[in-house]
Amino acid sequence: MDTQRAGQDVGVDLAAVAGLLADGTRAAFCLALLDGRAWTANELARHAGVAPSTATSHLNLLVSGGLLAEERHGRHRYVRVADHRVVELIEGLAALAPQRTARPRSLSASGRQQALARARLCYDHLAGTVALAITDAMVGRGLLEWGPEPGLTSGGVSWLAEVGITGPSGSRRPPVRACLDWTERRPHLGGAVGAALCSHALAVGWVTRIGTTRALAVTSTGRRAWNDYLGLPPEQLGAAGC
Repeated sequence: MDTQRAGQDVGVDLAAVAGLLADGTRAAFCLALLDGRAWTANELARHAGVAPSTATSHLNLLVSGGLLAEERHGRHRYVRVADHRVVELIEGLAALAPQRTARPRSLSASGRQQALARARLCYDHLAGTVALAITDAMVGRGLLEWGPEPGLTSGGVSWLAEVGITGPSGSRRPPVRACLDWTERRPHLGGAVGAALCSHALAVGWVTRIGTTRALAVTSTGRRAWNDYLGLPPEQLGAAGC
């Protein structure tokens, strides 16, 4: 039986989804949209270095294929990642993809790469070396069970309340999920708890966005907080932001 017939027999056209991400420009769009924001076609065109008309054609395919969703505000059209399943798909593929070692074209590009590897948004939770340090510290303090079925311990529930983070409730989304970090190739904290932790960190100023990218910087306030609540030393968090 050929592979096309096999896919038809089980009612799943996996090749159709794979084909959407097989193009470098469409893949770049999806990676950019992991910052959790909605982008316009022109913004994505500038990001990928393509013409606006080319960007629109690619976005139409991604929307019709269910990977992206569109929002319209007046005459403006925005696109965002369709849902958390798509986020998990893109992050998982990024972790499996070969790592390129091309040299940055400038010092600013090198700085951006380093900032993304250190701390960034993975849609709605933290990723990068900082996220791994937080995850490791939570596991070490018995706040997370980090096995085949990761979960929040009773101590973890109490810790969230102590920090002032509202725990997830009434959501079909898993409270805790191990999300494979595509730069570090190890899992960091995802799921509803990871999203709540990230939302709190942004709201109280423990981390802040770097420009318009999805890179984040840990602030001086954040360095003190992560040390107080998780015992994280400053050197694990990179240079202090504002």
